[in-house]
Parts: sequence; C-alpha cells; structure tokens
Amino acid sequence: MPGSREELPEMTRLRGLAWDHRRCWGPLDASVKPYCAGHPGLDIAWDRRSLYEFGEGALGPVLADYDLVVFDHPFIGDIAQDELMVPFDAHLSAEQIRFFEHDSVGASWRSYQKNGRQWALPIDAACQVASYRPDLLERYGLVPRTHKGVLELGRQARKDGKWLGLPYVPTDAMCLLLTFGNPQDDGEQFITRERAGQAVSQLRELAALSHPSSSQWNPIRCYDHMIAHDDVVYVPFAFGYVNYAAKTDRPYLRFADVPAPHAAGALLGGAGIGVSAQSKHKQEAIDYALFLCSPDYQRGEYVRAGGQPGSLAAWKDASVNQLSGNFFASTLQTIAASYLRPTHPGFIAFFRECAPHAAAAIAGDLSAADLTEHVNSLYRKNRQPERSVA
Repeated sequence: MPGSREELPEMTRLRGLAWDHRRCWGPLDASVKPYCAGHPGLDIAWDRRSLYEFGEGALGPVLADYDLVVFDHPFIGDIAQDELMVPFDAHLSAEQIRFFEHDSVGASWRSYQKNGRQWALPIDAACQVASYRPDLLERYGLVPRTHKGVLELGRQARKDGKWLGLPYVPTDAMCLLLTFGNPQDDGEQFITRERAGQAVSQLRELAALSHPSSSQWNPIRCYDHMIAHDDVVYVPFAFGYVNYAAKTDRPYLRFADVPAPHAAGALLGGAGIGVSAQSKHKQEAIDYALFLCSPDYQRGEYVRAGGQPGSLAAWKDASVNQLSGNFFASTLQTIAASYLRPTHPGFIAFFRECAPHAAAAIAGDLSAADLTEHVNSLYRKNRQPERSVA
C-alpha cells in the first residue's frame, strides 16, 4: 500500500582529500570497500590534489569541503593557531596515545603536535634517503656512505657517460638546504653564514656531477627517469618512495641510508591525516582515520596497495620488507635520525618564499651569502608574530 514501505536510512558520506600519487591514494581507495562493508550506512569517497598543493598549497579553503585531509606536517602551526582540525587527543585513551608514541617512525607522531594537542595521525612516514639502480651500481662497488664517497662515485660514473641524480626543483632545493644547513629554530640566525656556505658548496659539488635535468626534477620525476633510462646510477638525497623498490620487474630501485655521519639530519617528510573542524561527521571520520593508521591495516593492505606506512611495526615487519625490496629496513636508521622542520604558524609561507632562492644558489645563480641573508631576514619576520603573542 502507498506509504507503507519503510524508508531507507540516510547514508553518512565522508569525503577525503589525498595527494595524487599511488603511495597516498592507493591504500585509501583500497580501504573504502572493506571498511564500508563493516559499517553499513557509510559511504566514503577520496579526491586528489597535486603534490605541490599537498606540501605548499593553501589548506584552510579545502576544509569546508572535506571531512578528512592528508597533509604535510609543517601546516600544523597554522592548523593549531586557527583550530582548523579536530584534536585527536580528546578522542584517544591514554593507552592509545602511548601506543602511537611507541609505534611512530622517527618524530612522525610528534610532528603533528602543537600547543599541547595532537592535530593529526601519522598515516605515512618518509624522509630524504639515498637510492640507486643496483644493476648499474654494481660496476662501481658498494653504496657510498660519505659525501667524499658520493663525489668519487660521481666522477667514476661520468667517465662512463653516467650521472648522479639530485632532484632540486625549488621545493626540494629548500629541503636540501635544511638538511645540509643545520638550521636552528631558537636563534636569531636560522642558518649561520658558515653553515650555509658549506651547504651550498657541497650541494654545488653534487649538482655538478648530477644529470642536467636535476634542476627540473622532484623525486618522482627523478625516479621515473631512473626506471626509464640507464644513465643515473645513484641519488644521495631525495624523499623515498617505496613504489619504486616494490617493482618485481627490472629495472627497479633500491634505497639506502643517506651518506652522512650516523645517517643523521635528513629532512623528515611523510603525511598526516586530519579531520576538519567543519566536518558534520567528526566521530565517523575519526574512527575511519584510526582504522587507516592501525598496525594491522598499515602492515597489510596498506602496503599491498602501494602505501608507505607510518607505523613502526610495519617498517620492521619481515613480510612488509619482503614485498618492498627491503625499503623500510634499509632506510630505518635515516628516518629515526631525521630532522623535524619547525611547525610554527607561517612556516609554509616562509618555506615557499625561500625555495626559489635555494634552487638559485645550488645552480650557482645566487651567492651563499645572499641566500643566508634572505633566509634569516625572512625567518625573523616570519617568527615575530608568534613571539609577540608569547
């Protein structure tokens, strides 16, 4: 009879924003069907944006349209200042918090903290690492462990018409400056003139032995070139992507610790997952984020779908390393000793402004002294608002 049929319950729809690489969207897309099967009435969809927007784009405007966003940790200062996302700590037990602290890769868990709150979960962990074509490197010996060793490898490779690789588009050039420059967040000089001079000198040495396209490469473009061509033997510093080590057909890449004392100082990257403060379904989004970051999913389907987990248990898992060409075990020392960028409000704007100058300095178009003056002057201005509030 008309009007007698029961109406179906309204669906709860979660919408998420990922960055456009399989390392990010692969495990997110793979999670939707099984998670929704266990949560009737829930629908989840993931959109994608560019790697640049993920790392340096505006975050605030997208939060009105999405329940969940995967983002880079230096946004945390702006997020905390304007309370743009839901703090997770209010929704986690003391036991859960302790677990995340111990299951964090390097400083990943801490990187999403600000003002005593936890603004995101570390869903993905990464840092600058070394990489190489094992079939090409075997001609030259072992993986280099020092800057001097890298230069020697580069000189030998050039005799054979081959190159090192050093991705330094502006974003990655600024990351390299932070790695080599030993920045100090609490001083008047973010990078001293002496350390900046040394950093630029070392980076120019590497750039001189690197493929001519290096200044147009980010890590993805570099790795794609290494897979498609046989002229780049080794890369000393670039953010690692497990996908290139997990290939089963040749050529594939292998990854290693950076060539630095104790493999220390490489820039920490990775990604966090946060819940928008404007979400109408906060608890459902929080529950789903916790599922994505759980050890069982992280060392299971997350890796099989092309992800690079944020869980330390996954990084140490033997089956995970078997699937990934030992990517995680081979770079764990580097990420454990990696450098955590400042997370004060405005750091993204500072980074974005300095990046082209760092690239120009590596290319030899800007002096180290001018670079240092620009970086330190801008950093002092950038920090002033936060200091005055304190």
